[in-house]
Amino acid sequence: MIESFSEGFLLGLGAAIPLGPINILMMNNSLKSYKAGVVLGLGAMSADIFYLTLILAGMIGFINNPIFLNIVGILGSIFLLYLAYATFKNRTNKIKIQTQKIQIKNLLKKYSQGFILTLLNPMTIVFWFSIAGYVANRDFNIYFTIFGMISSILLWISIMPYFVHRSKHKISLRASKYLSVISSIILFGFAVSFFINIVLP
Repeated sequence: MIESFSEGFLLGLGAAIPLGPINILMMNNSLKSYKAGVVLGLGAMSADIFYLTLILAGMIGFINNPIFLNIVGILGSIFLLYLAYATFKNRTNKIKIQTQKIQIKNLLKKYSQGFILTLLNPMTIVFWFSIAGYVANRDFNIYFTIFGMISSILLWISIMPYFVHRSKHKISLRASKYLSVISSIILFGFAVSFFINIVLP
C-alpha cells in the first residue's frame, strides 16, 4: 500500500509540476490573490479526476477517439486564445494587498477556467491514458495510487501559489505588466501548438 501511494504521489507531481498553461495561469493569478490561484488549480484537478473516472469506468473507447480528441483540441485552442487575450488585457492591473474577501462569483470563474482549460487539453487525456496503462501493468493498489496522485497535486496547488503570492511585494507594477505579457504570449503559444498538433499530427 505504501509503495502504491508513493508511486502515485510521484506520478501526481509529474503531472502537476511541469510548466504548462495551468501553471502559467496559477502563477499569474496568485500574484494578485492566493485564493484565486488555488481555486484555479482545484478546477484543473477536478478535470483530471473527471477523465480518470471515465477511464476507470471503462469509457476508454469513447474518449480515445480521434474525432473526439480533435474536437477537444480545437475547443482547447480557442479557450486558450481567450485566456491569452484576457491575461494581456489585464496586464496593467495593479497587484494589491487584498483587504476584502474575494467574491464567490470570481472564485467560481477561476475554478471554471481551470476546469475547462484542463478538460479541453488533449494532453490531459493522453497523460491519464498513459498513467492508467502504467498502473495496470504494475502490481499496485489502484485506489492508493490514485490517492497518492491527488495528494501530491493538492500539495502543489496549495504550496506553489503561496510562494508566488508571498513574493508579490517584491514585484513592481512594471514587472507585473511584463509578467502578464509574457504569460499571454506563452498561453498563445500553447494555443497554436494545440491547433498545429491537430492539423499536422
